[in-house]
Amino acid sequence: MAYVTRVRRERLSADELVRRVQAEGEPDPGRSIGVVTSTLATLGNSRTFDAIAQAAAAEEYAVKLVSLGRPSRPAVTGAFRELGKHDVDGLVVLVEEYALDWPGMVFPADVPVVVVDSNARAGYPTVDTDQAQGAVLATEHLLKLGHETVWHIAGPSDSCAAEHRERAWRRTLTRFDRRVPLPVVGDWTAESGYTLGRVLAHDPAVTAVFAANDQMALGLLRALHESGRSVPGEVSVVGFDDMAEAGNFWPPLTTIRQPFAELGRRVVQTVLGELRSGVRIATPESVPVTLVVRASTGPPPW
Repeated sequence: MAYVTRVRRERLSADELVRRVQAEGEPDPGRSIGVVTSTLATLGNSRTFDAIAQAAAAEEYAVKLVSLGRPSRPAVTGAFRELGKHDVDGLVVLVEEYALDWPGMVFPADVPVVVVDSNARAGYPTVDTDQAQGAVLATEHLLKLGHETVWHIAGPSDSCAAEHRERAWRRTLTRFDRRVPLPVVGDWTAESGYTLGRVLAHDPAVTAVFAANDQMALGLLRALHESGRSVPGEVSVVGFDDMAEAGNFWPPLTTIRQPFAELGRRVVQTVLGELRSGVRIATPESVPVTLVVRASTGPPPW
């Protein structure tokens, strides 16, 4: 178990938080929120965790982290049991994969639990950015520029976020009475975006692509460049996340901005709200996202 504690108002990345705690050793007892995650390797998870840590620090709560690797029901149940031994005041589940046997899990008694980036089917409050809204904004933006349809580089099939984005992309194309191309599926990495982008780049019908995250969009931009297809002159590209480097891609990337700081604040407030009131409201809460238009999108080449 890695503990994250004594974090006050200084801004630290997730990795920096973990490294600092490992150097400092066992935390002092006090008010704390436990976070269970499958990985911090993805941008969404690392930035969400960092935002939760910052929001918790603002409320004078420490954060205790358990990283599972690929989750399973026994692993998640064991993580909750372990955190329960350390008297955490609340628990946050930050797990992208949704193929979990929620009804079979054993949660610590009388501890608030909030689920992030997961389906609202566990009987617990969920807080997430509005994945569907982001996909709609991205797809509509490209269609309103004049593109006949929009291709999609989807995220992995075991991700709720990827599923919500792909479904909203499909619904938007159908609503506009446009052809729905077969999506290609990546794994969130720039490498997968590059590999799939090489295939898309050789199809002259492809004039607009919505990538399910900025990293895959980065790989796609490289593939288009190497194939001699200009962006946005021949192909427009939209990403998702608005990672810190997105404005420094070439060309600067049009993308969907996820407000991670607000997400973290609402997660913590939901945990503390239940802790203070003793009332669990098992409803989903969505945090709105926004479209950030930069230089990677434009009208089609005809």
